[in-house]
Amino acid sequence: MTERVVLAYSGGLDTSVAIGWIAAETGAEVVAIAVDVGQGVGQGGEDLEDIRKRALACGAVEAVVADARDEFAEQYCMPALTANALYMQRYPLVSALSRPLIVKHLVAAAKSHNATIVAHGCTGKGNDQVRFEAGVGALAPELTVLAPVRDYAWTREKAIAWAEDRSLPIEVNKRSSYSIDQNVWGRAVETGFLEDIWNAPIEDVYSYTADPSAPRKADEVIITFEHGLPVALDGESVTPLQAIQSLNARAGAQGVGRLDLVEDRLVGIKSREIYEAPGAIALITAHQELENVTVERDLARFKRTVEQRWTELVYDGLWYSPLKRALDVFVAESQLSVSGDMRLTLHGGRAVVTGRRSEQSLYDFSLATYDEGDAFDQTLAKGFVQLWGLASKIAAKRDLGAS
Repeated sequence: MTERVVLAYSGGLDTSVAIGWIAAETGAEVVAIAVDVGQGVGQGGEDLEDIRKRALACGAVEAVVADARDEFAEQYCMPALTANALYMQRYPLVSALSRPLIVKHLVAAAKSHNATIVAHGCTGKGNDQVRFEAGVGALAPELTVLAPVRDYAWTREKAIAWAEDRSLPIEVNKRSSYSIDQNVWGRAVETGFLEDIWNAPIEDVYSYTADPSAPRKADEVIITFEHGLPVALDGESVTPLQAIQSLNARAGAQGVGRLDLVEDRLVGIKSREIYEAPGAIALITAHQELENVTVERDLARFKRTVEQRWTELVYDGLWYSPLKRALDVFVAESQLSVSGDMRLTLHGGRAVVTGRRSEQSLYDFSLATYDEGDAFDQTLAKGFVQLWGLASKIAAKRDLGAS
């Protein structure tokens, strides 16, 4: 039986060329797998059926498009939301979240097509090579991974020449402006003139968001959460995917979610990235504030430490690691009381919380107020303060006496 290779196929130059190259160099048949995580026409991207047909035209013996939009929203974006996942306190893990899902589908395809090799189109400079290969190693350690762009030092010029020599059905441009990766959780843009970190991004870079400086009327939305997950917008029930899509449109129309970041890649390189994540930023902003209302102080403090480590693990390609699985259990436990309504005003590139209500609220008006109705017994505070600072006071007396 002819060997088969399952290729993570994006429809772009590198993975299209990889189909023919793998077949020529290894004699294997290539099965192309494209996973729909919301990057298609609805988000300004390419039609996934066109991508499937292109893979076949480039020489794949089979091409499959897996509709994983709901799976991505529910099983990958929602855990990131409950973990308030923001790498370097800013980046909502756009690409990092989709890679473990793509890996899952690659492994499943390898088993169903009796393949022993999976392939990807990542370079040696980026994070995605790690995310793909660490994920495959965790789910199917018996599989071999092939990375032709990285392992055989392809350049864009070589790939273009290969495509032109074989008349592959790909529109190529030696001076393409940007490298773009997108899904329903957000959009990442890099390379081109953006590699000079003094250059400001121009409006041409953006697709998910409108110019935040343009005058427009503010938009107000009420997001209802149950156990940390969005279940309704303005009283209308939504699925996780619908919540993200709706807020992408509404928050994006207000310019919410634009990020310009020099980030620390896993391989040690600093990289300048432009991100758009209107729905993700709106949801995380609301979720964080609902936690402020409903999560007990010490649990909230410790969760912030967990959030950072959870985010780093996902960014670093360790979605399927034992530590990530253990932290998932902690995060899920922390969400038991995170239910209620959050009112957001979307305007001028910002998502601002303006109202909070929850039956699980720990906010006690009678304890918080400074006006009539104050139920806080202030006579207890003096002794508390004295005891709280006692250890430091004793140490200070010793140290000042010795100086």
